[in-house]
Amino acid sequence: MGVVVSLEERESNQASIEPLVALTREDMARVNAMILSRTGSDVTMIPEVANHLISSGGKRLRPMLTLAMADLCGYAGDGHVKLAASVEFMHTATLLHDDVVDESDMRRGKLAARMLWGNEASVLVGDFLLGQAFKMMVEVGSLRALDILSTAASVIAEGEVLQLSVAKNTETTEDEYLAVIRGKTAELFAAACEVGPVIAGSPKADAAACRSYGLNLGIAFQLIDDALDYGGVAAKLGKNTGDDFREGKITLPVVLSFRRGDEAERAFWKRTLQDGEIRDGDLEEAQAIMRRHKALDDTIARAEHYARMAKDALGLFPTSPMKQALNAAVDFCVARAH
Repeated sequence: MGVVVSLEERESNQASIEPLVALTREDMARVNAMILSRTGSDVTMIPEVANHLISSGGKRLRPMLTLAMADLCGYAGDGHVKLAASVEFMHTATLLHDDVVDESDMRRGKLAARMLWGNEASVLVGDFLLGQAFKMMVEVGSLRALDILSTAASVIAEGEVLQLSVAKNTETTEDEYLAVIRGKTAELFAAACEVGPVIAGSPKADAAACRSYGLNLGIAFQLIDDALDYGGVAAKLGKNTGDDFREGKITLPVVLSFRRGDEAERAFWKRTLQDGEIRDGDLEEAQAIMRRHKALDDTIARAEHYARMAKDALGLFPTSPMKQALNAAVDFCVARAH
């Protein structure tokens, strides 16, 4: 049985990303300048498409984590700035590609780039950003950091393809779904966190701890996103509520609802997600079924489990403002569900 934590109790925890933002502000200004300089191109459409997404107000959590982990491990050079910019470019490229694959209309509260410039431009500018990311990684000169981030690029692509293979399959298991999000979401969080201790020359145990923090935070982050798609507010999500439902995506709330439901409810999921036959009122019916089976509550409870694992991973490190800020960032990611 899951442990129910009251909203008041949750809010009493320091669920804020602000301490992390404050501690990385100076370095993030350098990362942002690097991002702007590296999106430059004589081909005018490239900076137009790239800056449309880059300037659209994302939290830049992943590059912030790269900077934070380098600081936590006592790194004193400049390489973390280029690696953080690389991480953000990798993330932006995956968003541009994802919106084409998912046929999404919205991204971060604005029209997706594909709606303004077309699918071809979105894919090709994503490829340009990946190329720029790898150029910056090479400039840092750490073969191990290059290995971590290039491996992450492969794993993310595998996660996306795995998601295609389970798309619209209502009989997807929870384990299969977790394998998808480990690849497509959590791997970049893990890599972003691991490269900091690597360039700092930290012991393997410290690098593994930072990686574990990122991996578990990434899983928690995605599970909260899954819950928000059925229970969030469009303005806060930066996309339309119910997008996952309309796109036929199998996410954890669906997996749990399908497993726990009766024959009529399973027939509903097969009609809407597998066959793509969505009628007026079906999103509200999906939400009602999820409430009936506590699918959203349990998705959030699982996210809270991975969040605790993320915080435990940093137990190796002595207490410091940066460690406290990283723990508060975990609470922030989970508190978005409330």
